[in-house]
Amino acid sequence: MKKTYALLVVLITLISCNKETKIEFSETHIETSEHADISMNFPKAEGTEEIARKINTTLETYIVNQTNLGESTASDLTIPDAIAKFNYDYNSFKNDFPDTSQKWEAFIDGEVTHRSPELICIAINSYLDTGGAHGNTNVRFFNFNPQTGKLYQTKDLIGNIKGFSEVVEQKLKDEINKNSEASMTDEFFGKDFQLPETIGFSDEGVIILYNPYEIASYAQGILEFTIPFEDLNSFLNIY
Repeated sequence: MKKTYALLVVLITLISCNKETKIEFSETHIETSEHADISMNFPKAEGTEEIARKINTTLETYIVNQTNLGESTASDLTIPDAIAKFNYDYNSFKNDFPDTSQKWEAFIDGEVTHRSPELICIAINSYLDTGGAHGNTNVRFFNFNPQTGKLYQTKDLIGNIKGFSEVVEQKLKDEINKNSEASMTDEFFGKDFQLPETIGFSDEGVIILYNPYEIASYAQGILEFTIPFEDLNSFLNIY
């Protein structure tokens, strides 16, 4: 009986070990300037295969979408495909407007901003310039469940949206008041207060970041600040 019990314990231990998830990150770097200027640095998940695949697919699909100009279905493209297409579109533009001297630019920069047993947060900063009055910058946060590789939804992260929003709104007002460069009125174009499209996490707390046009005009740029975890813990589901 004791031998049977000992064998059962060993089997359970082995099964548990086999199910243990492990995710690490390396960096992918791509750079080319033969046609358009393109530079990409972004994390690549490695480890437990299915989880890493889900994380990488989410990030790569977003990067493809950022460089896709709408003529093809982005889900059908890989990152090398997207780079080739961006260069093709740029060369077509040059043929149509031979007097243009400005190169198109596509820059992607990603980093893991926070890791815990409950959360992996990755920020992707993209800049695209296709010859308009100015380029377009956008930062997006991706919050992954490390055990599944799936993206958290806002409701998964925040249990009390109303309380969370009230704290963020007050912190936003404080940030605008203390930072003369961020001075603005009618931040949400006549609408009530809104949370940013995505929220991020760092080791210091919750990252609140408004991209251009999310708040005030493009000229105001990105508005970013971090709220310590202790100010928001009671509203969060994961901390």
